[in-house]
Amino acid sequence: MSDSLLPLRRLMQTLTERAQSRPEGSYTTKLMAAGTGKIGEKILEEAHELIEAADEPGDAGRQHFVYEAGDLIYHTLVLLAYRGVDLDEVAAELGRREGTSGLVEKANRNQTKTDQ
Repeated sequence: MSDSLLPLRRLMQTLTERAQSRPEGSYTTKLMAAGTGKIGEKILEEAHELIEAADEPGDAGRQHFVYEAGDLIYHTLVLLAYRGVDLDEVAAELGRREGTSGLVEKANRNQTKTDQ
């Protein structure tokens, strides 16, 4: 993993630890105590804010977009930790899809659903 992605690894490790220890006074603990519904609400809220920021012009708009992307990624990682899924599992899934057209991958996924 490149050095620029090390903060993600450290954050995931911290979130995994907080999911297990649930320290008082932690925002992550508060989210996890509220469960998937609250975490999901935050993800949807942050996704909406990210989309809005994407249309903001100039350097300030770009900085706001980066900020909102960070919020969305953080809340997504909280949900992964809540569910007990490591970032490496997501990376492996993306690696599995590498080199496959998104349209083909989606068609294969839909076919698998109808076969079940």
